Amino acid sequence: MALTPPILRPSPLVLALAAAFALPAAADTPPPAAPGQTVIDADRIDGQMESRIQARGDVVIRRDDQTIKADWLDYFQSENRVKAGDKVEFVDGANRVDAHALDYNVATREGEASDASFAGRGEDGRTLRGDGEKIEFKGRDRYRLVRARANTCAPGDDSWYLKAGTIDVDYTRNVGVARHARLDFQGVPILYTPWIDFPLDGGRKSGLLAPVLKTGSDGFELALPYYFNLAPNYDLTLTPRVFAERGAMLGAEFRYLQPGYSGSIFTEQMPDDKVYGQSRAAWRVRHAQNLGAGFSLGYDLNYVSDADYFKDFGSRVDIASNVNLARDAWLNYGRSWDGGGASGQLRLLRYQTLQDADTPVTPPYALLPRLSGSATQALPAGFSADVFAEFTRFTHPTLQDGNRLVVYPSVAWAFERNWGFLRPRLGVHVTEYELDALGERQAERRSRTLPVFSTDAGLVFERPSTLFGRSHTQTLEPRLFYVNVPTRDQSELPNFDSAEKDFSFAQLFTANRFTGQDRINGVHALTVALSSRYLDDASGLERLRVELGQRHYLRKDSISLSGAPEELENRGSDLVATVGGDLTRAWRADASYQYNQQLGKTERYEWGARYSPEPGKTVSLRYRYGRDEDVGFGGVRAPLRQVDVAAQWPVARKWYVVARNNYSLTDKTALEQLAGVEYNDGCWTARVVGQRYVTDLTNTKNAVFLQLELKDLGGIGSNPVDTLRLAIPGYSKINDPRQGL
Repeated sequence: MALTPPILRPSPLVLALAAAFALPAAADTPPPAAPGQTVIDADRIDGQMESRIQARGDVVIRRDDQTIKADWLDYFQSENRVKAGDKVEFVDGANRVDAHALDYNVATREGEASDASFAGRGEDGRTLRGDGEKIEFKGRDRYRLVRARANTCAPGDDSWYLKAGTIDVDYTRNVGVARHARLDFQGVPILYTPWIDFPLDGGRKSGLLAPVLKTGSDGFELALPYYFNLAPNYDLTLTPRVFAERGAMLGAEFRYLQPGYSGSIFTEQMPDDKVYGQSRAAWRVRHAQNLGAGFSLGYDLNYVSDADYFKDFGSRVDIASNVNLARDAWLNYGRSWDGGGASGQLRLLRYQTLQDADTPVTPPYALLPRLSGSATQALPAGFSADVFAEFTRFTHPTLQDGNRLVVYPSVAWAFERNWGFLRPRLGVHVTEYELDALGERQAERRSRTLPVFSTDAGLVFERPSTLFGRSHTQTLEPRLFYVNVPTRDQSELPNFDSAEKDFSFAQLFTANRFTGQDRINGVHALTVALSSRYLDDASGLERLRVELGQRHYLRKDSISLSGAPEELENRGSDLVATVGGDLTRAWRADASYQYNQQLGKTERYEWGARYSPEPGKTVSLRYRYGRDEDVGFGGVRAPLRQVDVAAQWPVARKWYVVARNNYSLTDKTALEQLAGVEYNDGCWTARVVGQRYVTDLTNTKNAVFLQLELKDLGGIGSNPVDTLRLAIPGYSKINDPRQGL
């Protein structure tokens, strides 16, 4: 085929000399280069077209998105081949190579450079920088670094690097592969692998993930997860783990995602726990699917082999949140129409209860099944009609089984203005029971019908004000809530799912102080409350909220959790007050107070303050007091006095300390202690954190987190970030510039 001749452009010096000696110009301003055409600029250009062209002095050759600068260059046009030296700078799109010598085909983008350095940038802006004895060009955006080293740091920062026999960089697939590689940190080899691949753009990629190293109460632990990027919409992670004292464990998690459904399957298997004396296992299966036409289904199934599983292998959060493991499945339906809508659910639910021998608990009832539905319809003149219905089959291994049907229709009216509101509601709660025989108790039917009337009303007053020298709008919001429910003896009714709600300011505005459907309090009361808010005129943010409220009983009869009628000793509920808000950009404060007028004592209070002027700087102090509280171990109740101090703060350039102490003044013991340091060098971050926390009334657990996190490559060790976020309010990841307060 015919060759397109290169455009030869002598330097401005050559053109100036030609003009001075009245020589004809070597070239007028040439037209822009066409795609695939080569342009050469130099101080001196010699040679023959369609053969060899020699360029000397400040040589620049361009072709499409490729630019080569060199001291000298030979261009073989018939081959589209370039030889260049002594100092070569080659830019190929977003990638750059600096070398001593270059032998390269500008058409096929193949060749090699000797004594070269490389800097490549992915689509997400991540930069890989390296150098080697030789760089081989394998086509567009594909390179091989031979006997090379590479990292993702800024130029001149070699605090760590991956040193390998070869490093293949493929930006067409955004994958890097290193063979016979070792990781050097501060000049010390810390990891070797015969083969490793890694994403160049932060995307998902099959391969070994960073190893996890832990130590603590159970001794040393090592995990080597391997990630399989099976497809864009599903993946698999296998995690072999070795515990120095317990033995080997294999974990696996399979995840899938489709337009209409998603889910995951997770398991951990330890065939022989040398400490526990038996095999250990855990399973978790989750699925959610949209069936269309308003229908959806899902399930959440959980299982562990024994009651101590999370104490031995879980975190503090796992221990606290997994007393009752749910096996839950549901089918939902929902639709809406002009002025209304309806929803329904079919649900199957049972639990695996993890018992503590020192503080046993009663397992909850299983729902096999529960069928529920609700509907609402707007009516003229601001009225609306609602109905809720539910049928449940309750089963239990030791308690009485039975069926329960609940129907609760209601009618409401809403009057809404920017200066206030009025929302009365009238409903009838109907409950029917069919109870199975148990021991000497015969099968029987029970029922209950109760009317429920409530009215919620409030006003909003506003005035200009100032707070901390800034213009604000202050509101004054009086609110009344009236409720009337007749008192009925419910002691003959079972209690499948009711419990007493924790008393709070929000609970003052509810008709029933019990959860579930088995207990409905008898109450004739009026809640009187007053709130005030400070709204920042510039931002609209609520800077401060103050609330005070109390329920006044118009009659003294009520219902206990057992269902038996009881008489209140006081005409008023506990007095509740709350204060809270983001006072400034840096300061946050919250407090609540509950006073028991019947006993003339403070029932509970808590307060907290947090100072967070910028990411990486946060200090918080919290205090809780409870006269008679559930301390969280199998329903044990006791006085509670706890102080909680937590902080993350820089103590020197690049150095941060993290700490937390959650201390029980009643028990004179620490519930959780955490302390550590973080170091952020820009291209790498190190964390060392120690944690100690109670697992039950008599036992504690220790954990030590050590992590080395390399910029854009991953972390080695055990990651404490999730633990720190839960322990320290306002914690920020110090090497994540995207994270604010």
